[in-house]
Amino acid sequence: MPESVSSAIDGMDEHIKRTVELLEKTDLDAVSALVDKLYEAYREGSRVFICGNGGSAATASHFSEDLAKSTIKDHTVQKRLRVSSLTDSVPFISALGNDWGYDTIFREQLVTNAEEGDVLIAISGSGNSPNVVSAVQWASENGLFTAGFSGFNGGKLKGMVDLSVHSPVLDMEIAENTHMVVVHLVVSGLRAKISEAA
Repeated sequence: MPESVSSAIDGMDEHIKRTVELLEKTDLDAVSALVDKLYEAYREGSRVFICGNGGSAATASHFSEDLAKSTIKDHTVQKRLRVSSLTDSVPFISALGNDWGYDTIFREQLVTNAEEGDVLIAISGSGNSPNVVSAVQWASENGLFTAGFSGFNGGKLKGMVDLSVHSPVLDMEIAENTHMVVVHLVVSGLRAKISEAA
């Protein structure tokens, strides 16, 4: 095997090992508490909003789609979780960013659409993204339940949310890996609760 190929495989193996090690540290009590909160939102008809930047924006979109569709086994069932990713409205985001600044793009969507009792899930590898922090601050001040997925040392996000799912690693890729697995843990947990209740 060429040395370059061997080196690449070694790097892949190390990436997998680090991801698994971090996943084994996942606070499953916090994940379960988020499942319970989302089930409460499902029962009560509250809305769930999700936000993040870059890779975390993609995770927010994926999370939103899975919560809306993959938590229901039977598509003829009418009751669904009301969930939206704040990363997906490009015209609204670009208008807010252009006119009022990029830090406003998630907060102002909440001002428009959110109500007391709704849920905001904020995803930030660093925990310090200004637009995410601004959205969480507004949500906290206006009666929303807040949850945060973070990496690194958790940044500002970890200490300001009602429920924190923290992946303590100084590597954005590994943190994003664990966040995506947590998304699937939450979705499968909520699907089980909805199915059991039905």
